[in-house]
Amino acid sequence: MDRVILHCDLNSFYASVELLNRPELKKLPVAVCGDPSSRHGIILAKNDPAKRFGVQTAETIWQAKRKCPELILLPPHHRLYREYSRKVNAIYDEYTDLVEPFGIDESWLDVTNTLHLFGMDAGALADTLRQRVRKELGLTLSVGVSFNKVFAKLGSDYKKPDATTVISRDNWREFVWPLPAGDMLYVGGAARKLLGQYGVRSIGELAACPRGMLEELMGKLGGQLHDYANGLDREPVRSRHQPEVVKSIGNGTTFPKNLTTRAQVSAGIGLLADSVAGRLRRVGLYAGGVHVTVRDPAFHDRSRQRQLAVPTHLIRDISAAALELAEELWKPPNPVRALTVTAIHLTPEGETYEQEDLFAAGSASNRKRQERLEAAMDGIRQKYGSGAIAFGGRTPEDPEDGGSFRRKG
Repeated sequence: MDRVILHCDLNSFYASVELLNRPELKKLPVAVCGDPSSRHGIILAKNDPAKRFGVQTAETIWQAKRKCPELILLPPHHRLYREYSRKVNAIYDEYTDLVEPFGIDESWLDVTNTLHLFGMDAGALADTLRQRVRKELGLTLSVGVSFNKVFAKLGSDYKKPDATTVISRDNWREFVWPLPAGDMLYVGGAARKLLGQYGVRSIGELAACPRGMLEELMGKLGGQLHDYANGLDREPVRSRHQPEVVKSIGNGTTFPKNLTTRAQVSAGIGLLADSVAGRLRRVGLYAGGVHVTVRDPAFHDRSRQRQLAVPTHLIRDISAAALELAEELWKPPNPVRALTVTAIHLTPEGETYEQEDLFAAGSASNRKRQERLEAAMDGIRQKYGSGAIAFGGRTPEDPEDGGSFRRKG
C-alpha cells in the first residue's frame, strides 16, 4: 500500500509572522533581514509585494534595495518564529504522530494510518490544515500531497501561496518530469550546473539517465537523485520526538570586518573551533574529520575537508586541523568575509580508540591534561555562562597570539 505523505510549507514565514502585528504593511513590499551594521545584511524572508519586485531570499540588502528602493526592512524575532512553529506543529500533531520538521517553517506528515479517522481524502485533509492554520494563527500554508517525501515537497513548492497540490500515482510522470531538475530536493546550484553540462535540465531527463553514469558523476548523491526522479524515494517520515542521528556539528560566522591576516584568520578559526568542540563534548561525540568553508566578500565559497588521525573533541585538535585547511583555501592578504568550521565523521564516546605513538613522548599525558583543561572550561561556562571564559585570549579584531584560555570579567 502506498503511503500518504503531506509536505506543509508556511508561506513567507518570517515576514508573515512579523506582519501579524503590522497589518498596515501587508500591501507594501516588506523583507525581514539580518543586521546590516554587523554585515549579516541578507534577506531572510519577503512578502508577496516584495517578491513582485524580484526580491530574493539570501541576497544582500543592497541588491534588494536596488530592485525595490521602497522596500521596508524589519529585524528578525527568532523567538517569536519558534513560538509560531510550535503552534503550527501542535495542529499537525492532531492528525498524526509522524511529523518531521524540515526547518522551522516546513514539515512532512505521514497520515497513512490515520487518514481514515477523518472521513476525507488526503487532498481534503490538506485543505483542512490550510484553513485551520489561516483561521487560528493568521498564517498561510502550501501543501503538497504524494506517496513519497520528495514528491510531496515538490507539490508544496509548485503553487504558492495557500494552495494544495496532489501528485498521485496516476499523474506523477506527467506532473513531475517536465519540471526543471533544480526544483527537486537536494539538486542545488552546483548539481544543477553539473547536470546542465550533460544536457540534463528537467527531472524527466534526470530520470532517463543511467544510474551508473550519475553515480560516476556525482557519487552516492547521483544514485539518490536517479531514484528520486523515478519516484523510488522510500525514506520514512521520522517523528520529531525520535532522536535524530547527528551527522555533523558546525558553526560559522560573518565577521564585522574582513579578515586579511593569518593571525586574524587563526583567531576566527579558534573561536569557531571552541564552539564546535564544546558542542561535541555536550552530546558525547568525537569528530573523525573537519570541514572548513571560507567565504570572500563577493560571496564565493571555497571548502575543503580532512580526516583526523585520531577522533577528538578538543579545541586544540579541531582548531589546528581547521587552520591548515583554511590556509589551503586562502592566502593573505585576500579578504575573508566569513568562516565555517564543521566537525564531521562523528562517533559516540566509548566507540573511539587511539593508537599511541611510542615515539611521541608525553603525547598521552598532554592529551589527558588538555581533556582536564577543557572539561574545567565547560564547568566554568555551565556555572557562569557561555561568555565566562574563552580560548586564546584574542578575537579576529585583536589578533595577538594567545594560545591559552582566558576568563572574562
